[in-house]
Amino acid sequence: MTSLDNCHALDARDPLRHLRDLFALPDGVVYLDGNSLGALPRTAAARVAQVVQHEWGVGLIRSWNDAGWINQPQRVGDKIAQLVGAGAGELVCADSTSVNVFKVLSAAIALVQSGNHETTKSIANNDHITVTSAQKILKNLKTILSERSNFPTDLYIAQSLATQHGMRLQLVESHEIEAALTDDVAILLLTHVHYRSGAMYDMAAMTAKAHAVGALAVWDLAHSAGAVPVDLHAAIADFAVGCGYKYLNGGPGAPAFVWAHPRHVAAQSKAVQPLAGWMGHAAPFAFTPDYVPAGGIKAYLCGTPSVIGLAALECGVDTLLAARQSHSEQNDAAQADAAQGMAALRAKSLALSDLFIQLVDQRCAGFGLQLATPVPHAQRGSQVSYAIAGQAASMVQAVMQALIARGVVGDFRAGDASAPQGSADRLDILRFGFTPLYVGYCDVWQAVEQLRAVLQSQEWQRPEFMQQKAVT
Repeated sequence: MTSLDNCHALDARDPLRHLRDLFALPDGVVYLDGNSLGALPRTAAARVAQVVQHEWGVGLIRSWNDAGWINQPQRVGDKIAQLVGAGAGELVCADSTSVNVFKVLSAAIALVQSGNHETTKSIANNDHITVTSAQKILKNLKTILSERSNFPTDLYIAQSLATQHGMRLQLVESHEIEAALTDDVAILLLTHVHYRSGAMYDMAAMTAKAHAVGALAVWDLAHSAGAVPVDLHAAIADFAVGCGYKYLNGGPGAPAFVWAHPRHVAAQSKAVQPLAGWMGHAAPFAFTPDYVPAGGIKAYLCGTPSVIGLAALECGVDTLLAARQSHSEQNDAAQADAAQGMAALRAKSLALSDLFIQLVDQRCAGFGLQLATPVPHAQRGSQVSYAIAGQAASMVQAVMQALIARGVVGDFRAGDASAPQGSADRLDILRFGFTPLYVGYCDVWQAVEQLRAVLQSQEWQRPEFMQQKAVT
């Protein structure tokens, strides 16, 4: 049986424990909702104030040049690229995840419908060979394939684009994806880590299966960027988008990011994103009436950058890059790359979530908690989700509200009543995110103790916890 003393010992020898000092966390709160909104980096308030008071207030419009505002999307993008296995100059920060899904899906459709549809396979020596799908009848490439329980904004955008382009959106259960990858599939659209269950796809394997039938692979990294190691190049993915305000700690409404494989942004590529805004122009300050797209990923920019939002996001991304330095110091190495830092964060994340699952089994037995997250490490991200057997959504949500009142912050996601009978997607769940930058082992102990107290006392039945809130 794990004890609180065991948790203190784990915290004492945690090589990443000092990273918690990078965040302004309120006293008495165990924050397990970084999968929805990351905690506030200590540097963010001062940095945003500097942008507002000095760069804007004093520098005024000169700061587009003098403070480097104009290059923020690329500068912050290069930092995120280190966390997701992309190269410098391949990823930019802009707009929202929804808008970026629209861009990359549109570009993928344009590529398919151009008749120049190509995918890539890896061979044993890790070189790349290009495999044309010219032998496929392009008129049959009508399907965008996705998971039925994918995050709704991805599905809404895909549905809209499918309607516009005479295609169809095919939605299947997660275990049916491979069988549904037939020769009529043009694009596979998946979220790497599922927002409800925390289940994680093998990106490289699924991308290879898509490419094997001549389809393009588009990945949403909203719940994996900054949480689990990602290597877009190794997976030979085609397009990716991601969120800035979850594990990247960029603040509410932080700009999102977008990536396209370099083969799709080459000058001869037909993968053109449709939002031809002035910041994606080859020479935005030439003010010509005709649109000429910028080279490379800059063509995926659209409107004026969100300067204040990008400043906060950069502070958040820097907290993750700090793990690289920590890894270097712990291993007495002169240098360590961001991938090694992410590997260290991943190891702690798994240890924290393993401990949480173990303690719930030990301390909360008999209350109907039902694990909704895969146990194998390779199949889950950085969160753990539970359903409560036989209970209505109002009860499950009330449990979370009572838990938050006790200082343990997670969140609730309602089940989908339209899901097939027996599907886990019908379950109402409690979500707990484990951000290893600032969550410790004693936090896990405290969270489980408070969960047990809520269930044992049934205080969730109090009227204030039974009220439906606008944001769950």
